[in-house]
Amino acid sequence: MNLKEAIKAEIFSTLQICSEEIGVKAYVIGGFVRDYLLKRHSKDIDVVVVGRGIDLAKKLAQKPDSKDLVVYENFGTAMVRHKDFEIEFVGARKESYRRDSRKPIVEEGTLQDDQLRRDFTINALSISLNKENYGEVIDPFDGVADLQNKIIRTPLEPGITFSDDPLRMMRAIRFATQLDFTIEPETLKAIQKHKNRIKIVSQERITTELNKIILAPIPSIGFRLMESTGLLQIIFPELEAMKGVDVVNGQGHKDNFYHTIKVLDNVAEHSDNLWLRWVAILHDIAKPQTKRFDPQNGWTFHGHEDRGARMVPKIFRQLKLPMNENMKYVQNLVKLHQRPIALVNEEVSDSAIRRIVFEAGEDLNDLLDFCRSDITSKNLAKVKRFKNNYAQLEARIREVEERDNLRNWQPPVTGDMIMEAFGLKPGRIIGQIKTEIREAILDGLIPNDPERAIAYMHEIAPKYLKQD
Repeated sequence: MNLKEAIKAEIFSTLQICSEEIGVKAYVIGGFVRDYLLKRHSKDIDVVVVGRGIDLAKKLAQKPDSKDLVVYENFGTAMVRHKDFEIEFVGARKESYRRDSRKPIVEEGTLQDDQLRRDFTINALSISLNKENYGEVIDPFDGVADLQNKIIRTPLEPGITFSDDPLRMMRAIRFATQLDFTIEPETLKAIQKHKNRIKIVSQERITTELNKIILAPIPSIGFRLMESTGLLQIIFPELEAMKGVDVVNGQGHKDNFYHTIKVLDNVAEHSDNLWLRWVAILHDIAKPQTKRFDPQNGWTFHGHEDRGARMVPKIFRQLKLPMNENMKYVQNLVKLHQRPIALVNEEVSDSAIRRIVFEAGEDLNDLLDFCRSDITSKNLAKVKRFKNNYAQLEARIREVEERDNLRNWQPPVTGDMIMEAFGLKPGRIIGQIKTEIREAILDGLIPNDPERAIAYMHEIAPKYLKQD
C-alpha cells in the first residue's frame, strides 16, 4: 500500500530533503497514519528516525516556516512547529522493562524494533519519507486490517505489552471507547490477568486516560470495559461499589452503576463539558452509603446528594483532579442535583425558585441540563411527563429571576456596609446580619432592592448588637 496522498503537504517533502541532507531514514508513524486511514485528519505528526531524531529536528528547524524547536536530550526526542503542524521526533529504539517500573531501558534500534515497542497494531503503522519508497506503508502486524475490522490488538503477546507498560491497558480501553472498536479477546484477557500491574502507574497518567474516556462520544463503553476487566475496582472503587441490586421482600432498587453511566452518556450527547460529565459520574456516588430499606416506602437513599458532595473533594484528591473551581462546580451540582427533581413534583413557591437560582448561580443552566439527562426510565410516558414538568419549571425560573433580578445575584448589603453603619469590627455578628438579610430576600419578605435591604438591616441589627 502506498499513501503518497496522505503526505502530500509541503512539510513531508521538506522532511524528506532534511533526512537526505543528514543521511538518515525517516518515517511518519503512529497516530497520524491511523487517523488518516480513519479519515480523521491530524496536524500532529510523529516521526521516527533510524539514527538521532534530534538531529533531524534541528535540521528542520533551520528551514523556512519552522519555529519553536524544543529538545529533550535525556529522552532522545525533540519537537518542531512547522506552519500549523506540530512534529515530534524520536530515534528508532528498542525497549526492555524491569518488573517494578514502567520506565524502559532504551537502546538504539531498527524501524521494526520501534514498531514492536508500540502499544497497538493500529498505532504501529508507518509511512516511509525516503526517496526510494516514498509513501509506502510499513505494516508488519496487519494494523490496516485491524483498522478495517475495528479491532484493538497488541503487536507483541499482550501479556508482555501490558506487563511492560501497564498504562497500555487504560489506553486499550480509551481507544476502544473513542473509536468504538472491539478489544481482541486475547488482548482483553491479558488486561484482566495483568490488571494489578496498573498500581505501578502514576495516578496522574491514569487520570489523563480516564478523562479521555469520559470525553469520548459514548463514554459508557470505557466504563463497562474497566468494570468487566477489574480495572475499575482498582482505580475507582467508589464507582465500582455502586454496582449491583439488593432485593428485600421482593423489592429491588435500580443498579446505580449502570444508571450512572447511562446518565453520563446522556450528558455526552449534548455537552463536551468534562466537569459536567464528572457531575454525572459522581451525582449518585453516595448511594451505597445511604441505602436503606423501609417496609413502607421501599428503598431510600436519603441525603445521598449532601453526602456525595462531601465525597467530591476526597475523590478529586485521590484521582489527582484539580482542586480548584472545577472541583467546586462539580461539588455544588452534585449537592443540588435533587433540587429541581423535587421542584417538578410539587407546587413551586417563589421562595424555592429564588433559592435554587441563588445556590446554582451561573451554573443554573448546567444544573437543569444535567437533571434532564438524569431521566433514564424506560417508561416513555413517565419520561415525557418529567420533561414537560422541567419545561414548566424552567419557565417559572425565568419568570422569577427576571422579575426579582436574581441571575448571578449577590446580597445588596456587604459586610463592609454593616461594619461602617454600626462601627463594628469583623466578627460573627456581621455574618449573622448578612445571612438574615439574604434569607429575607429569598423568602420574599423584602424585595431584592438595596434601599429596602439597608432599611431592613437597621430593623434587625439591634437584636444582634445586644448580643455583642
